[in-house]
Amino acid sequence: MKCLVTGGAGFIGSHLVDTLLGRGDDVLVLDDLSTGRRENLAAALDHGSRARLEELDITAGEAVLGATEGFGPELVFHLAAQIDVRVSVADPGFDARSNVVGTVNVLEAARRVGASRFLLASTGGAIYGEGEGRTLPFSEDERCEPGSPYGQSKLAAEGYIDHYRRTRQTPATALRLGNVYGPRQDPRGEAGVIAIFCGLALDGGVPTVFGDGAQTRDYIYVGDVVAAMLAATTTDAAGPLNVGTGIETDVLRLAELIGPLAGRKDFEPRRAAPREGEVQRTVLDPARAEAELGWRAETGLEAGLAMTLDSLRG
Repeated sequence: MKCLVTGGAGFIGSHLVDTLLGRGDDVLVLDDLSTGRRENLAAALDHGSRARLEELDITAGEAVLGATEGFGPELVFHLAAQIDVRVSVADPGFDARSNVVGTVNVLEAARRVGASRFLLASTGGAIYGEGEGRTLPFSEDERCEPGSPYGQSKLAAEGYIDHYRRTRQTPATALRLGNVYGPRQDPRGEAGVIAIFCGLALDGGVPTVFGDGAQTRDYIYVGDVVAAMLAATTTDAAGPLNVGTGIETDVLRLAELIGPLAGRKDFEPRRAAPREGEVQRTVLDPARAEAELGWRAETGLEAGLAMTLDSLRG
């Protein structure tokens, strides 16, 4: 099967590419390498003609269309995005071009080649907004209250997914991901608290906890996310669908788990002032994904943390 993966040189995308190649698919990756890394695809590109990387920006509609038509994919996985909340606040226009216009460009290309399935990697926490004082875990029927331009742009992209599905007969689904972690996530970045904490634990540093450390997230291992994406290609589920564990974990608990796994008895968090606008609580209800996709997260947090640490040890 021919599969197009936008953002395929990124953290999640490269794991998806490896899995697709492992089952015998041909894969075209579209990535501008602004945040993705060519080395994430080193093993994939060794498959010769079965895997190819084309460097382009998804906001360039004609380039996206040309690459897609030249390849003729049956499945389209759209993971390329602007994912930094701070960037979205500083430059909402750039965020919207990447996440809304970029999505429309890839959707339109998928429609023109008659792709049998289009999957959007969306977001859970940033779309639902603050969970404190609301019914948790969030189901897909919960009202959406994005607290940042990033969350709003992803919600708008989901609207286009629904529009193309209803009016242009493009089989498309949005998956609302929890906080994804695992090997290849950059420990030097601001996003991905698990990657940051793991990097500090191995390098002799200590974690910084903002506020009281009671902020909760739904942490899901990257392998489980890839499994959900593949499951979503085998059904006609319209979505959106939550892809999470349904388990809240606070930041202090992460530090408590990571320290011993890294062999650190001195991994005590440093406290800092709360960050303005940070969501205090969020967790996703995965029941609909389990019912419609036959999928559920299989990797426990401690096992996932151990695999993440092992990958950073090299």
